[in-house]
Amino acid sequence: MKYRRRKELHVVREQEDPTDKIVREILDELNSENGAQEPGREPRRKKPAKRRAALGVILLAAAAVGVYLLVSLQTYSRVRVTEVYENKGAANNSYEEFAEGLLKYSRDGISYLSQKGEEKWNYPYQIKSPIIEAGKESAVLADKGGNSIMIIQKDGVKGEIQTSMPIEKIAVSEQGIVGTILKSGLTMEIVCYDMAGNILVRHKTSPAGMGHPLDVALSEDGQVMQVLYVYTQDGELVSRVSYYNFGERGEKETDNQVNLKEYKETLMASGFFLNPSTSVAVGDDRIVMYRGEEVPEEMCQIKLDKEIRSVFHNERYVGLILRNEGKGGYELRLYNTGGKMVMSQDFKGEYSNVKLCGGQVILYDGKKCCIFMRNGIQKFAGETDNNIMEIFPIAGVNKYIVMSANGMEKIRLVK
Repeated sequence: MKYRRRKELHVVREQEDPTDKIVREILDELNSENGAQEPGREPRRKKPAKRRAALGVILLAAAAVGVYLLVSLQTYSRVRVTEVYENKGAANNSYEEFAEGLLKYSRDGISYLSQKGEEKWNYPYQIKSPIIEAGKESAVLADKGGNSIMIIQKDGVKGEIQTSMPIEKIAVSEQGIVGTILKSGLTMEIVCYDMAGNILVRHKTSPAGMGHPLDVALSEDGQVMQVLYVYTQDGELVSRVSYYNFGERGEKETDNQVNLKEYKETLMASGFFLNPSTSVAVGDDRIVMYRGEEVPEEMCQIKLDKEIRSVFHNERYVGLILRNEGKGGYELRLYNTGGKMVMSQDFKGEYSNVKLCGGQVILYDGKKCCIFMRNGIQKFAGETDNNIMEIFPIAGVNKYIVMSANGMEKIRLVK
C-alpha cells in the first residue's frame, strides 16, 4: 500500500463579494456604537452597561436576520471561481463527497482529497466496474459483476474482501460492516462481512423461496439489515420488505428475521436507513416508512400518482423527482422522517444527477446546475464554467466545491 501527499498547484484568490461587503459594513456600524463622538458635540451620557449590552444584542440579531434574508431570499444565476486546485487526469476519474472531502476513484485506484485539493492518501488496484456507497464515517467500493470489495474510512483503506460470487449490490454501516447481494446464475446470496473479511451472515435465497433480492441496506451500527425482494404469486407481482436483526433480539427468530411485510402489485426496488430508528422502502407507486431500531414496523405509506424519476435522501429527508404529466417538467418533493411532505416545487429542465446536502437539493447535468432550499426557494439556476463531476456546499456564504475536468474549484454564487 502506497501513500503520498500532493499539494495544490495554484490558487486564485477571490475579490470581496458584495454580500460580504454588506455584512462587513453592518458589523462595522454596530461595533462603532461606542466609538468617538463627532467634533463639536458634547459627549453622550453612558448608558448602563446592561442596557447597552442588551441593545447591542438586539441590533446584532436584527442585522443577522436582515443578512440572512438578503442572502437566502433571492435566486443567483452566476458563479465566481474563488480558488482552483489543479488535478491532473481529473476528467478520467469519478468523485464522491465523503468525510468533509472527496473520494476520487477509477479503474486503477482510489484516493482521498481534502477541501484544499490535497491528496491525503491513495490506494492502487485494478477493477473493471467500480461502484461506491458512502456514509458519514465509512464507505465501500466494489467491482460490480466482479469479486473485489474495499472498505474505506477517512484515513485510508481499512480492509479488502474477495467474494465467492459476483457482486450485485453493496451497503455499508458506519462501523464498516458490509452487506452484499451476490449472484451467480439463479443462485443468490446475501452476505455480510466485517472489515477483516470475516463472514458475519450468509443467507441463501431463490426465486421459489423469499424471491429475488433487489436491494440491501444496513443500519448505522450494522445490527439491522433491510432486504427488498420481489416474486410472483399466481401471476401477480409481490414485493417483500424483510428486516433481520443480528443482535440479541434476532437470535430467537428463524434466520434472524424480525419482520416481513408484503406489498402486492408494486415493485419495491430501493431501500435505505435515514437514521437508527427510521428506514424507508421505495416502490414504483409508493414510499413506505418504518420506525424502530430493533424491530422496524411500518409507520406510514405515501401513495404516489406520478412516475418516479429519482430517489435520494440524507439523514433528515427523503427526496423524489416526479414526472409531471400533461404540463411537462418535474416536481421536486421532500418528506421528513415522520412522512410529512415538507416541500413541493415544480421545475423545468433535465438533470441526470441530484443530491441532498443538509437543507439543499442540488441538481446538475454537464454545466447546468439548479439548487433549491428546503423552504422551496430556488437558490441558483445557471451554469458553471466546466462540466460538474461533483458538487457540495462548504462553510461560508453561498460557497461550494465543484469537481471538474480542471480539478477542484471553490465557487461562490453571485447575481
